[in-house]
Amino acid sequence: MNYIQHIGDIIKYHRKKAGLSQKSLADIAGVGKTVVFDIEKGKETVQFKSILNVLKALNISIELNSPLMEKYNTEYENS
Repeated sequence: MNYIQHIGDIIKYHRKKAGLSQKSLADIAGVGKTVVFDIEKGKETVQFKSILNVLKALNISIELNSPLMEKYNTEYENS
């Protein structure tokens, strides 16, 4: 699976369910309309900060997960 396209599909789904146009989502997220279009099309060169802004505007969170996360969290809490 292409993860970049999958993120774009999720964003597009949420945007449509929210009744937002690409332009209105871009305005809310503080990015250009082209950024939203590029994300939804799975373009690989969109800046990560722009993706985060769009996700935040749609109230979508990212969860990082790996086999080491429990150990990381334990060590991070103790530092």
